[in-house]
Amino acid sequence: MSHALQDPSPLRGRSSDSLTRGGLPRWAPAGIAVLSLALGAGIGAAAGLDSKVQWGLIAAALFVIITYTSSSVIENRRQAKDRVATSVVWVCFVLAVVPLLSLIWVTISRGIKALTPEFLSHSMNGITAYDEGGGVYHALLGTIEQVALATLIAAPIGLLTAVYLVEYGRGTLAKAVTFFVDVMTGIPSIVAGLFILTTWNLALGFGPSGFAGAMALSILMMPVVVRSTEEMLKLVPNELREASLALGVPKWRTILKVVLPTAIGGISTGVMLAVARIAGETAPIMLLVFGAQLINGNPFEGAQSSLPLYIWEQYKVGSEASYDRAWAAALVLIAFVMILNLVARGIARWKAPKTGR
Repeated sequence: MSHALQDPSPLRGRSSDSLTRGGLPRWAPAGIAVLSLALGAGIGAAAGLDSKVQWGLIAAALFVIITYTSSSVIENRRQAKDRVATSVVWVCFVLAVVPLLSLIWVTISRGIKALTPEFLSHSMNGITAYDEGGGVYHALLGTIEQVALATLIAAPIGLLTAVYLVEYGRGTLAKAVTFFVDVMTGIPSIVAGLFILTTWNLALGFGPSGFAGAMALSILMMPVVVRSTEEMLKLVPNELREASLALGVPKWRTILKVVLPTAIGGISTGVMLAVARIAGETAPIMLLVFGAQLINGNPFEGAQSSLPLYIWEQYKVGSEASYDRAWAAALVLIAFVMILNLVARGIARWKAPKTGR
């Protein structure tokens, strides 16, 4: 009997030791990453691989393999699996960030050469595509006006649609609205442009204008606003709605004073995502706005330009001066979207519900 009670203790001791063995030092992940990069570069060079992307993929695979091997030897299998999962997450993060950083670096390095105060304050009036100089002011003005008009059209409609789906929508109508919103999410931009061209320009007889382009952009923007706002409204706790209704506040006032202010941060972010979605569209602008080399401050009459269309026009010329203008305009477009996102974050923080001290 005493032997039976004493036998399990060595097993428990060995199991405990296997789970509490010495761990890897804190600098181990960084050291393994450096070793993997060195080995990846060495293997890539020895194999005659010219692409640095291939070297990076080899280094990423080695990072995961070395992490698992060292952790399983020094620690235990369970800890090794945990470290492998963490390593895979980091590798995926790096693979996602590197192209973004590369894009930003190339755009800044190529576009900074032509980005001058004159470039931002002048149009292409009197400048041929092969000449030096010229500017992007007319395209920047057109983009601001077209995006602003599209936002004024799409944001209220998208917000009210999302409120209906979350707060009131029941039955067949709500399902139909949800279905068509999903369908609109996948509509190509050229289809939206053709729709406005057929109805607004050809059927009703209006000419090219920034407003026509804004209507096409609003079609692309609307489903993004609806979906993002809908998800943000669903995150508002039902207890807040119930507390307001219990105090005798009407439902419409509860939505206006409780639900929307609580979700304003997410709603603003969703609207800015929709703006970023349409800011780089070119096809509807080509069909409906036509593009112009002169400054046109009236979006309701006459051809206008926009930053995406300006980039395409300059890049297709193929001269060194036009390439520089195209990259500089791309840098201006990135800065434009970034500023909008910063403004949205500021508005969301300013309008967010204030808690206690």
